[in-house]
Amino acid sequence: MRVRRGLIVAVLSVCTVLVSAFTASAQTEHYSRYVALGDSYTAGPLIPLQRLDPLGCLRSTSDYPAQLALRLLVPSFTDVSCSGADTTDMTAPQQVTLGTNPPQLDALRADTDLVTLGIGGNDYGVFGTLVGTCPGLRASDPTGNPCQRQFTVDGVDTMKAKISQTQGNITAVLTEIHRRSPQAKVLAIGYPRIAPPSGTCPNVLPFADGDYAWLNSVEEALNQAVAKAAADSGSSYVDTFGPSLGHDACAGAAAWINGKDLKLTAAPYHPNFAGMTGLAAIIQAALA
Repeated sequence: MRVRRGLIVAVLSVCTVLVSAFTASAQTEHYSRYVALGDSYTAGPLIPLQRLDPLGCLRSTSDYPAQLALRLLVPSFTDVSCSGADTTDMTAPQQVTLGTNPPQLDALRADTDLVTLGIGGNDYGVFGTLVGTCPGLRASDPTGNPCQRQFTVDGVDTMKAKISQTQGNITAVLTEIHRRSPQAKVLAIGYPRIAPPSGTCPNVLPFADGDYAWLNSVEEALNQAVAKAAADSGSSYVDTFGPSLGHDACAGAAAWINGKDLKLTAAPYHPNFAGMTGLAAIIQAALA
């Protein structure tokens, strides 16, 4: 009896989600050809089920583009996002383990009418540098901000300086998207919140206490660069940082971002399935 009750509750929950998605879909403009471009925050490394085209892109069949395409009932959907991609991989092949991802912009057509782009975090190695360096510095000053000090040279925040250069790269990509698909609605997708606005969780997000605020400021700078690039190119910016409040890596069961530990269903410091679902809902709402 308990098992039967549990199954009924599970089925009803799934039905409620689907009804909500399809109801929202009816309120959204209809799109026929959707192309998704981006890096690992778009591709969804390790989120089941992973695609094999190529395997090294770690692209999930449940990433936010796939969920958005389902919500919008799009007849034609192409997802060429790839983990590790930066803006140069939009126009050049990206070499990955066991294969090559073609230039992502090659997926665009003249009749493409919806494009999402999530890119910028890997330009100049910003994201990889942060997660590769900051956790190792925590032990030297657990309550301070050793990572911020590490990347501040002569009073200049070198991470944010790199991000200011990234803005131009994203603008160029968005401009090219419009050239190749002139009828498309083009959305530049921001990055969701990784760290909470206050408090810490060093067992999950092993940054020094004072570096949490700095991590947030770096991510906000990146999102501002994406937003300005969208404005400069005539695209639309979708904020995911604000709406993901309460879903950071420290949020426990409500987290949309995985912490430091590698899981079978999510890569370290990357969105999990719940995060991809949340992002799809945010983007759908933006379209509506």
